[in-house]
Amino acid sequence: MKTILITGGAGFIGSHVVRRFVTQYSDYRIVNVDALTYAGNLENLKDIEQAPNYIFEKADIKDSARISAIFDQYNITDVIHLAAESHVDRSILSPMDFVYTNVIGTVTLLDIAKNKWKDNYKDHLFYHVSTDEVYGALGAEGLFTEDTRYDPHSPYSASKAASDHFVRAYYDTYGLQVVVSNCSNNYGPNHFPEKLIPLMINNIIHNKPLPVYGDGKYTRDWLYVIDHARAIDLIFHEGKKGDTYNIGGFNEWQNINLVHVLCKQMDEKLGREEGTSANLITYVKDRPGHDLRYAIDAGKINKELGWSPSVTFEEGLSATIDWFLSNQEWLNNITSGAYAHYYETQYEN
Repeated sequence: MKTILITGGAGFIGSHVVRRFVTQYSDYRIVNVDALTYAGNLENLKDIEQAPNYIFEKADIKDSARISAIFDQYNITDVIHLAAESHVDRSILSPMDFVYTNVIGTVTLLDIAKNKWKDNYKDHLFYHVSTDEVYGALGAEGLFTEDTRYDPHSPYSASKAASDHFVRAYYDTYGLQVVVSNCSNNYGPNHFPEKLIPLMINNIIHNKPLPVYGDGKYTRDWLYVIDHARAIDLIFHEGKKGDTYNIGGFNEWQNINLVHVLCKQMDEKLGREEGTSANLITYVKDRPGHDLRYAIDAGKINKELGWSPSVTFEEGLSATIDWFLSNQEWLNNITSGAYAHYYETQYEN
């Protein structure tokens, strides 16, 4: 019986991965470890919290003694590591938090896995989930591939790049069986509302300004979070050990164009006159070191594992908006308290 430790499983992407593994694999036991910081929310998992193969443990991945005890208590056989500080803006405000969680936390997990599994590494897997931002920025042309040179530009991406390097070092040095995936921007249900799409949805609901950095022409590739969870499932079960897989949505959008599409859909769903939400767009001071364009070449995972996105961006965006409109209590709970203070600090200009 596999007992999989999923870190950060109460967060946005992590909750979708936990749900998929709990519901798809009744013969697996899933242990969700999350420190429940600002982005961790057990409400994301209320639908499966009573499942017989699901266990939650509140713990910080930097706490070596606690994580080691969890490995022993549940006889952990595999790790899917998603726990991370992940917001670029926050990394600019407080880079050390990203060093502690993303670098030291990852190495803590790696070292525990190495010691617990040392008698037979081949029967265990450490799966590390990373980001396309480690590759730096692209010009108007080109795509990130698995062989693209690392060139991180923010404290966030630098911390994730460092953690990626440590994962591969444990594979090369100790023989720990690992796999790494680097994904593009995710969107979908349960997305924490400091990120672009849920931020805009929440502000449109409340007729608040829609803050767009700079000229709005920054380009990102968007990946529906449920498709990302499907890809993680495939890579976990069929990916080549020691290898890297890029996961992208084949959906490049300039921020300003994305916001206009979102505004149009929101006006339709809220019964507002077309153009009402677009009138809320407000350009704000750009953030430091803002990368112009990210775009993933997901050809490898498509060719080797048969994965491709299941929805178009417009379909996924519509489903995402519907979820937020149907879960406004969840959204209101998230956007009270500390989030409100962060929002004021970040967009005060």
